[in-house]
Amino acid sequence: MEYAIELRHITKTFGRVVANHNVSLAVRQGEILSLLGENGSGKTTLMNMISGIYYPDSGEIFVKGKPAEIRSPKDAYALGIGMVHQHFKLIDVFTAVENIALVLDKHEKYDLKAIKARARAICDKYAFDIDLDQKVYEMSVSQKQTLEIVKMLYRGAEILILDEPTAVLTPQETDKLFAVLRNMRADGKSIIIITHKLHEVLSISDRVSILRKGEYAGTVDTDMATEASLTELMVGKKVELNIERPEPVNRHLRLSVHNLSVTNAEGVRVLNNISFEAFSGEILGIAGISGNGQKELLEAIAGLQNVDPDSSVVYFPDDDRDSTAEQLIGKTPKSIRDMGVHLSFVPEDRLGMGLVGSMSMVDNMMLKSYGNGHSIFADRKAPRHLAEEIKESLGVVTPSINTPVSRLSGGNVQKVLVGREIADAPSVLMTAYAVRGLDINTSYTIYHLLNEQKQKGVAIIYVGEDLDVLVDLCDRILVLCDGHNNGIVDGRTTTKEELGLLMTALQENKGGAAR
Repeated sequence: MEYAIELRHITKTFGRVVANHNVSLAVRQGEILSLLGENGSGKTTLMNMISGIYYPDSGEIFVKGKPAEIRSPKDAYALGIGMVHQHFKLIDVFTAVENIALVLDKHEKYDLKAIKARARAICDKYAFDIDLDQKVYEMSVSQKQTLEIVKMLYRGAEILILDEPTAVLTPQETDKLFAVLRNMRADGKSIIIITHKLHEVLSISDRVSILRKGEYAGTVDTDMATEASLTELMVGKKVELNIERPEPVNRHLRLSVHNLSVTNAEGVRVLNNISFEAFSGEILGIAGISGNGQKELLEAIAGLQNVDPDSSVVYFPDDDRDSTAEQLIGKTPKSIRDMGVHLSFVPEDRLGMGLVGSMSMVDNMMLKSYGNGHSIFADRKAPRHLAEEIKESLGVVTPSINTPVSRLSGGNVQKVLVGREIADAPSVLMTAYAVRGLDINTSYTIYHLLNEQKQKGVAIIYVGEDLDVLVDLCDRILVLCDGHNNGIVDGRTTTKEELGLLMTALQENKGGAAR
């Protein structure tokens, strides 16, 4: 059996933290291998050693049967290894072909016409759908991802590593990507996919390798695996993979959003006359391609966006629509809280907006409560207890609750943020990509917590990118397309294919159903 790449007894540590310990695995020539593992299991660290970002403390790497020293991304490129990261490395004001030209070796001649011809041949060979003359800032997320893959192939990559490639793609875009990956596999390319979406793992990969707590837990053939068996290998125990959807109880109006519009600093209207209602004891999902107004919608409700004059967000503390309604537009987050509105918000930007990276878990817990004290001294006892509780219940991997959260993995940062906001006993809970970057076990823990809040009468607005989860978890789903409300559908009767079409094709009736 010829291996494209083989890792033998790889170990990598960062201080006292062991990221990978004695990991051995291999990728065959012309196969798609999925790499699974919980948050903090060492997946990305391992791939960063293959792509030259890190260098192993011990162990060996073989490429096509020969020992390889990969000390930099340049070494990886020379060995035919390319990695497409979640955050694309593109220059927005350049065209696709100009971005491809950036990968030229300094000894290669800069001939844009020849570069375009060669890039076009690559696109035709593997059926990439991309306009090489289009500016990056005009591209969709899937087109940008396609461009990144073309860049790697142009550079001669035979081994490609894709980090969460379908995280923000519609089902239709995912199908297109998988068709291209199968074409590349048929041409002898070796592809490694890091992902948390088990149904996609079973659909696209030939084999699956699993890491658990930094160690190699095994490799299985995909046709012999199920979602349950893969989860058990990742976690080390059986995990129930069913998302509950209890029926709403004592449902009454909590938020009424009417003609909500937001214009950004560049003068572009990113939200256009959005109207909907959110009810207590219900999960309202928000679906849409990344960048279609989800961020601005939640921030406008939370008092973090300047909105157009005719916009309205009315909060109802109980079922009396007339006497107790409170207008939230024009209020700051502090004034909203001072009004007695218990609104919790898990933003998309975890460290930029949700948490302070240089502060510990304990100090980040205090950010929600320090203003309630009556002493010049901050009370650290309750925040410390809450930090310990979140660490235990959500399995936050950290050396200590006093460790700065910026040192934690992205998934563990998200656990800290979600745990803190849910613990605040909100009446309205808004979450933007609450399980992004989380392993399957922790994701289901979050879904369970959201359902607990729903049963307590909390109105939940859930912005998600996994359409299967939106369909299984949410009572109703509002679909955003180009900043418009493109319809509200019943989570129990819709399909992810219907959602995908609504996300990409703006209807003539742009308001959709309001209820």
